[in-house]
Amino acid sequence: MVKIEQKIVLLTGGSSGIGLALAKALAARNAVVVLAARDEQKLKRALESLPAVDNAAHRYYCVDVCDAVQVQAMAEWLVAHVGLPDILINAAGAAHPGYVQELDLSIFRWMMEVNYFGTVHVIKSLLPGMIQRGSGTIVNFGSLASEVGVFGYTAYSGSKFALRGFSDALRMELKPLGIRVSIVLPPDTDTPQLAYENQYKPPELKYLLPELGVISAEKVAQAVVRGIEREQYHILPDFGSRIIFWALRLTGNLQYPILDMLLARAQRQIRQSH
Repeated sequence: MVKIEQKIVLLTGGSSGIGLALAKALAARNAVVVLAARDEQKLKRALESLPAVDNAAHRYYCVDVCDAVQVQAMAEWLVAHVGLPDILINAAGAAHPGYVQELDLSIFRWMMEVNYFGTVHVIKSLLPGMIQRGSGTIVNFGSLASEVGVFGYTAYSGSKFALRGFSDALRMELKPLGIRVSIVLPPDTDTPQLAYENQYKPPELKYLLPELGVISAEKVAQAVVRGIEREQYHILPDFGSRIIFWALRLTGNLQYPILDMLLARAQRQIRQSH
């Protein structure tokens, strides 16, 4: 059982959405939270919204996780002024859906830079200290789209599949060294990021799995806190995500004809609606 109280937590993507909800949940458990994101004004507002912690102060650091030099400077500042994190949470991420033939190559590179390399940069900057100490928890944010390719999300799913493979290998390498790794697999979550995505989603997605709905950022945050405490590798925030996760595991290659059937149904519904 991992103790969160009085632990130092570095949280990327902590200025809004799931990251901010998670920062509040951790601070409420008396963790010392360091927020990292690009927008300093959002970081300041986020910091002011956090519950106070005993005998310490929450901090923030303005950084672009896509820039390895900036990330290394953040790691050095963090160790010097706050301490080596006990818990590292990589919640920074982005998604831009659309038909593959309409997405510019720059979108694919952007997804990889933020979702994959952004996570790798932060982990690599802090890992030597964690290995030397012989302890730590690393939490990466995947997605249900890192378990199954989602229509309209070729750029995003590709980046999240890469992150899942990295996390799987990382778990194996670091477990003997005393460092735990988790990956969060949230469904659609009510955040500014989802509002951004909804502008670009192909219409098929409206009909593909409409019954799944959207969950709150606070629900995801509480699931992550529980998952850290229980040392879970896969953190599945709600019943729907658990059903999809295990259905994919149990159906194996049968998932592809099932997905094709669901897509054909969605396209029929689109034609009928017109």
